[in-house]
Amino acid sequence: MNTNLSDYTNILIIGCGGAGLSSAIEAMQNNLSVKVLGKRLKNDAHTVLAAGGINASFGNLDNNDSWEQHFADTFLEGYEIGDPKAIELMAREAINCVNEIDSWGANFQKLKNGKFDQRFFGAHTYRRTCFCGDYTGKSILDALLKKASYLKMPIFDSEYVTDLLIEEDRCFGATSINLISGEKNVHLADATILCTGGHTRIWKRSSSRKYENNGDGLFLALKSGCKLIDMEMVQFHPTGMLYPEEMEGMLVTEAVRGEGGKLYNSRGERFMKNYDAERMELSTRDTIARANYLEIKEGRGTQRGGVILDISHIKKEKIIARLPTIYNQILEHQNIDISEEPFEVAPTAHYSMGGISVKAESHGTDIEGLFAAGEVAGGLHGANRLGGNSLAEILVFGKIAGCHASKYSKNLKIKSKPIKSIRTANENIDKKLVRGKNDPSCLQRELQKIMWEHCGVVKDKKNLEKGIFKIASLKNEALSLDTKIINNDYRKITDIFDLEASIIAAESTLKSALAREETRGAHNRSDFPQTNQKSLFNIEVKLENNKLELNKINCSIPDDNLIKIIKKTKEVKNFKGKLIE
Repeated sequence: MNTNLSDYTNILIIGCGGAGLSSAIEAMQNNLSVKVLGKRLKNDAHTVLAAGGINASFGNLDNNDSWEQHFADTFLEGYEIGDPKAIELMAREAINCVNEIDSWGANFQKLKNGKFDQRFFGAHTYRRTCFCGDYTGKSILDALLKKASYLKMPIFDSEYVTDLLIEEDRCFGATSINLISGEKNVHLADATILCTGGHTRIWKRSSSRKYENNGDGLFLALKSGCKLIDMEMVQFHPTGMLYPEEMEGMLVTEAVRGEGGKLYNSRGERFMKNYDAERMELSTRDTIARANYLEIKEGRGTQRGGVILDISHIKKEKIIARLPTIYNQILEHQNIDISEEPFEVAPTAHYSMGGISVKAESHGTDIEGLFAAGEVAGGLHGANRLGGNSLAEILVFGKIAGCHASKYSKNLKIKSKPIKSIRTANENIDKKLVRGKNDPSCLQRELQKIMWEHCGVVKDKKNLEKGIFKIASLKNEALSLDTKIINNDYRKITDIFDLEASIIAAESTLKSALAREETRGAHNRSDFPQTNQKSLFNIEVKLENNKLELNKINCSIPDDNLIKIIKKTKEVKNFKGKLIE
C-alpha cells in the first residue's frame, strides 16, 4: 500500500454529514482552505436518517415560546447534567441557523403566512420543530451540499481515518485509507474538526446503518489524549422496525407520534397512561422507550416482541403529506398501509448523548488544534436528548467549531510536519495486515449481541459486570484477526479499526453505566430505580497506558440568569429538580 502526503490545508474536517459540512462552510467563509473527508458518499451521510425535524423557538404557532423556554426544556429534560452554556448557545443560535439553512434550499414547510410550520415533539412545552415532511435531515444535507458546491468545497468520499497526528498535545491532521484504492493518505492541517457521529451501531438493534456509528471518532479522540463524557447516556429510540431482519432497528420517526400516533400493547391498552398520563405518546424518549421495553418484557408485547403504533385514525392524505418516507418505508418492507392499519415497533439504539469532552463556547478539546462537533461531542443533551435538537446541534456547533478552528488557524505561527506521528500511524495500519484466525465481522456481531443483552434499555449490576467480562474476552480474541484482502476489498482493514474502536466504546459505556448507581433519563438501572438528586455529576473517561480510567466530576452549574429562567418554568412544566424545588 502506497502512502501519499498531501499539501497543508488550514482546516481538516473528518466527517461529511451536517456537522462536518457546517464546519467547512464556516471555515471557507473565513477565507481559509478546507478539506472534508467522509467514509460514505457525501449525499448519504448519517444526517439523512434524521427525519422528524429541527428545533428553533420561532413561536409561529405558540407565541409564548422563546429561546429561554427551549433552554429550560432541554436542560430539565436532560435531568440537569447537560452543560448549561452549550444548551444556551444551541437554544439562542438555532433560530439563525434554521433561517440560514432554509435560505440555502432546505425548504421547510411553511404556513399560509409564509412563516415556518412547527410540530410538537416529545417533552417540548411548545410546538417548535420545523420540518420537511419526515425527511428533514435529507433536506438539510442537500442544502449544505448545494452551498458546498457553490463554494467549490473539496470533499473526498471513501476515506477512512485511522489516526490523528498528535505530537506534544497538538493535532497536525490525520491519516486515512482510501476504501477504493487502498492507498494510505496523510492529511496535514493547522486545525482538525471531528464530526464522525456516535457509537450506537455497537448494539444489535440500532437505527444506524452498517459501517457507521461504530465509535471510531470517539476512539480517535480518546487515544489522542481527549476525554469522553457521559458515555452511559445512550438514547434508545422508542420506535424502531422489528422486521424484516435486514430492517431490524431502522428508525420509525417520532414525527409519527408528533402527528397523533398512539401506542398500544397486545391487549389493546393505550399503555402510556400508566407511565406519563399527561403527555402520553409525547413524553420524553427515555420514558417511552422504557415503557415499550417493560410492556414487552412483562408479556404484553406482540409475538415478534414489539408494541403497536397506530396512526390510522389520521386522514390518509395528511399522513402521505407529512409522513411520506415512513408511509412508503412500512408499505415497501412490511406491505402495511399505515393509514389503514397499525404496525409493530420496539426500542432501538439511536443516539450517543455522551461523547468527546469539549468546551461549549469553542467546541475545542483538550488537544490543541483539535475540535469536535455533532453527535461525537458530549455535553449538550445530558441524560436525555429531546427530539429535534440533534439537527439544531449539528448546525449550531458545526458553525461554532468552524469559526474557532478558523481563529486558531489564523493565529498559528508555525507549520511543521509531525514525522514521528506519521510513521506511527503508518505502522498502525501495517500491523493490522498480519494474518490471524478470527473474522472481525463475526466478532463485531458478537459485540453487538453482548451490548444488547447486557447494556440495553434497562440495566443492572450483575448484567453489566457480565458484559464487561465478555468484552474483555472478546478483546483477547481481537488480538488475532484475519485481515486477508479479497478482490481489493479494503473494507476488511477498516473492519479491524471499527472493531478496535467498538470494543473501547463498549467498555467505556459499560463501565460508566456500572459507575452511575441511579436511574437518570436514558440510564435505567433496575437495581437503582430512583433518581438521586445528589448525583449531579458527569463521568469522564480517559485512556491511560491502554487502560480506561473513570472519574466523576461535578456538573456545570447554570449562572444566575439561567437559574432564573429554569425556576420560571415551574409555572409551565411539572418538573421537580434540585434547582427548582
